[in-house]
Amino acid sequence: MSYKRTRVVVALSGGVDSSVAAHLLIKKGYDVIGVFMKNWHDDSVTISKECPWLEDSYDAMIVSEKLSIPFQTIDLSVDYQKRIVDYMFNEYEKGNTPNPDVLCNREIKFDIFLKIALKLGADFIATGHYCRVKKIRKNNQNYFRLLQGLDKKKDQSYFLCQLSQAQLSKVIFPVGKLTKKEVREIAKKEGLVTAEKKDSQGLCFIGKVKLPDFLQQKLKSKRGKIIKIPCDSKIYFESDSKNILHKNLFNISKSYNYSLNDGEYIADHSGAHFFTVGQRKGLAIGGSKEPLFVLKTDVAENIIYVGEGKEHPGLFRKTLFIDQKDLHFVREDIFLKKESPFKVKAMIRYRQPLQNALLLLEEDGAYLIFDKKQSAITKGQFAVWYIGKELMGSGVIN
Repeated sequence: MSYKRTRVVVALSGGVDSSVAAHLLIKKGYDVIGVFMKNWHDDSVTISKECPWLEDSYDAMIVSEKLSIPFQTIDLSVDYQKRIVDYMFNEYEKGNTPNPDVLCNREIKFDIFLKIALKLGADFIATGHYCRVKKIRKNNQNYFRLLQGLDKKKDQSYFLCQLSQAQLSKVIFPVGKLTKKEVREIAKKEGLVTAEKKDSQGLCFIGKVKLPDFLQQKLKSKRGKIIKIPCDSKIYFESDSKNILHKNLFNISKSYNYSLNDGEYIADHSGAHFFTVGQRKGLAIGGSKEPLFVLKTDVAENIIYVGEGKEHPGLFRKTLFIDQKDLHFVREDIFLKKESPFKVKAMIRYRQPLQNALLLLEEDGAYLIFDKKQSAITKGQFAVWYIGKELMGSGVIN
């Protein structure tokens, strides 16, 4: 009787993590195929003098030869342009700060790539992400838990916060139980060309480019005013007192409603859509004792409001709101009862230490109410919440 091995298509990025992922799967007896995704070749936008995807695809091919597995390259650049790059430019133009890596995983790796892999006869796909998936049985139904990677410094579950149960059911993360050091040691021992290769930097699949440089090639410069808001501005006392008195969570969750009269004009900028809340670099303004930070961008009026020092009150809020349409539950079964707030651990950006918070579900969306005020809550970014080590859900900050 012939035995059909479980087939896994590995997304080989040309890096050490996916290379070792492929090796570990082979050791476990899987039928492994290596695939490299070519997602960018738009000549109208100059990335850099280097061509990182060519180097990465070559390394992925060399690894496949070393491991004696089939290899191919697939071109997903049209979908990547439409689903990631165009969306990213549109969001920045509206004054939001999107996370292209989260979108890339949801829209490209675990959607389009997954569908292609299934057509190749795959039972599963695999990537080099530092996270884990565990199947459990509950009420006669299978559920898939998205767990943090055991290497806390490298945990990448945040970037997978938009995945569905259907997507998780088809995914293997072979390096999720390893540390980065262990992964490199395995690669070195197996003689993989990627063993000492540095981790990729820059935009997902685009590579070595500074985001401001990238944006300025598509978004037009537009001169506007920079207004400095003093730390002791009355707007903080008046706004907080009014909203807390009326328990208005929606207003508390919003950034302060500044006007030109709330501060002083100190310089000009090249376009409010090039800046994001909490940004320090790129303002090119001297003369203050402490660095200036962006408190708010107003793209409609093309005004940037800034404050002096990282402890400026305009940077901090305790509450954020996620609109219902932007709310995503990895484990929807946990949140079916919405009568009371859920105690969770949450983060508002990658690598931020987890923060104690309450998740309050309402008809129009959800509120995350933190125990401590958070710095630079940024519209367009993803807020993510965990219970224990399991990622439960996420949403776009409103």
